[in-house]
This record gives sequence, C-alpha cells and structure tokens, in this order.
Amino acid sequence: MSYPLAEMIGEDVILDTGTPVVYVGKLLDVTEHTFVLEDADMHDFRDGHVQKEQYLAELSGGEVTVNRKKVVVMRATVISVSKLSDIVAD
Repeated sequence: MSYPLAEMIGEDVILDTGTPVVYVGKLLDVTEHTFVLEDADMHDFRDGHVQKEQYLAELSGGEVTVNRKKVVVMRATVISVSKLSDIVAD
C-alpha cells in the first residue's frame, strides 16, 4: 500500500481548508497532526476581491507569492491536498 502524501513531499501543494484560508507552498513534512510547508503563501480570501478558483487558476501558471518562510498547518483544518501542478486552469 502506498501513502498518497509521500509522493507530494518536496512538491508545491495547495492545502484547502473549510475556511476562507488556503495554504500554498512546498510540502516539507507530514506528521500525524500537521503539514509543514516552506516558502508558502497563506491566503485569506476575506482580505481581497479574488475568488478562490480564480486565485488558484492564476497560481497554476506562475510562482507562489511567499509570505511565510515556514508554516505548520494542523491536519484537522485541511479538507484536501493537491499538487499545484494538478490545477487545471480554464
């Protein structure tokens, strides 16, 4: 049995939460309770006018705007994990 998150270590990923906050960055580590990202963007959609899907589509063709050197995200807050390269833009 393979561990699906193991293939994502070292890749740019999107951690989608059940809140208006999304995390994008390089996945360093996954523990029982946390995801650890480096060179990450913690993006809160309450702070701007861009919708989540538009923001992710814009990311699919470019670089992550880094606002965190390292961030630890509690696994309980994450509803999905995707590679940034798996985002399909319109």
